[in-house]
Amino acid sequence: MPRPREFEPEQVLDTAMREFWERGYRATSVADLVKATGVQPGSLYGAFAGGKRALFLASLERYSKLVVPEKLGALDDPGASLAEVRAYFDGLVRDLTTEEGRQGCLLVNSAVELAATDPEVAAVVRGHHARLRDAFTRALRVAARRGAIGPAVDVEGAARLLVATSQGLMVVGKVDPDRDTLEAIVHHAFAGLR
Repeated sequence: MPRPREFEPEQVLDTAMREFWERGYRATSVADLVKATGVQPGSLYGAFAGGKRALFLASLERYSKLVVPEKLGALDDPGASLAEVRAYFDGLVRDLTTEEGRQGCLLVNSAVELAATDPEVAAVVRGHHARLRDAFTRALRVAARRGAIGPAVDVEGAARLLVATSQGLMVVGKVDPDRDTLEAIVHHAFAGLR
């Protein structure tokens, strides 16, 4: 008869997510996960069939459900407009200029580290990009109806540019978290919306 679990899988997942977020997939060993979670390898593998990789993929999913909505904030609201898009970018700049914020985004970090060679990670990241693109597109359509952006702005093209800008901003922020640099990137991205 198997022993009952002596840990909460969601707490273990939260801890593992933070480890992967801080170190990356390759640099996080099973020993690191055991030390951080306090759960022995056999129990980890029992709870997350597929071991470290399954735990990582579950961490990406958890990050998408818990952290991404917090970062999107009001941008995820149906009535979001240009102000909410700008608030999202201002939040990124604010985060990236803090020690904790320099960790960046688990999804962006995973894209840089693994997406070119791991189709499952690439699919998760593509889903994140689609989510951002859809939020930007909705908000820009509202902004266009309100006259907050220029009538000649290609809303779908601008939304794609904002996705690329947001992802690039997080990479730049890890290397050069200078507020002036980050704000200049955002300023020029928004200049094309007039």
